[in-house]
Amino acid sequence: MDIELKENERIDDLEYENLKIIQNKDGFCFGIDAVLLSDFAKNIKKDVNVMDLGTGTGIISILLCGKTKLKKIVGVEVQKEVYDMACRSSKLNDLENRFEVINENILNLSNIFEDNSFDVIVTNPPYKKQNTGLINEDERKLISRHEVLANLEDFISVSNKLLKDKGEFYMINRPERMVDIFSLMRKYKMEPKEIRFVFSNEKNPPKMVLIKGVKNGGEYLKFRENLYIYNEDGTYTDEVLRIYNKNK
Repeated sequence: MDIELKENERIDDLEYENLKIIQNKDGFCFGIDAVLLSDFAKNIKKDVNVMDLGTGTGIISILLCGKTKLKKIVGVEVQKEVYDMACRSSKLNDLENRFEVINENILNLSNIFEDNSFDVIVTNPPYKKQNTGLINEDERKLISRHEVLANLEDFISVSNKLLKDKGEFYMINRPERMVDIFSLMRKYKMEPKEIRFVFSNEKNPPKMVLIKGVKNGGEYLKFRENLYIYNEDGTYTDEVLRIYNKNK
């Protein structure tokens, strides 16, 4: 399929089910966190309706279309340029009937969708609070990494409104935000059910955490085995190779 590419854009092969994605080398490209989240959420049920809050270029949504038998996933992206890339990636993969993208701030979703209308929500939200850490001068990266247009509480409260009772919530974030995350999840009746820490290697503290919650779920938290990205020699671990579909 012929897809028009804009300046500095390229098509990357995701090396899974012949899926591809359009990225801008000068903008915000997806990272391993999005790939890990799609793998963490791959056991969602068949024929469910999913929402991807802050879809970016659509990497999580595209991979979930390949890894699961979801009925439809709606990706929400506030940045017009990034939204446009996600739309073209959906078309590139012939996923227009399964992966819909809307250009909107998550704070406005209650005006578009009915409450309790989604079975699953996945999100890779901005990790850093506004005005903290190193500020990236590129506005696209700033919005993607810092809570400029919506904060952590917004992502969790919106998820509570949109999820059906017992709906599933999947998030990746930084371990230093876990207290805030669990506090807010309890506040909005999103009970934490599973967590999995992600380490660069066995010698360093965790750099990311994968979290699964259930709306109005019972009180029981399961710790999944740790996930290590690199071996001692700097190569990818077998599990990461499996996630990237490269350990054949």
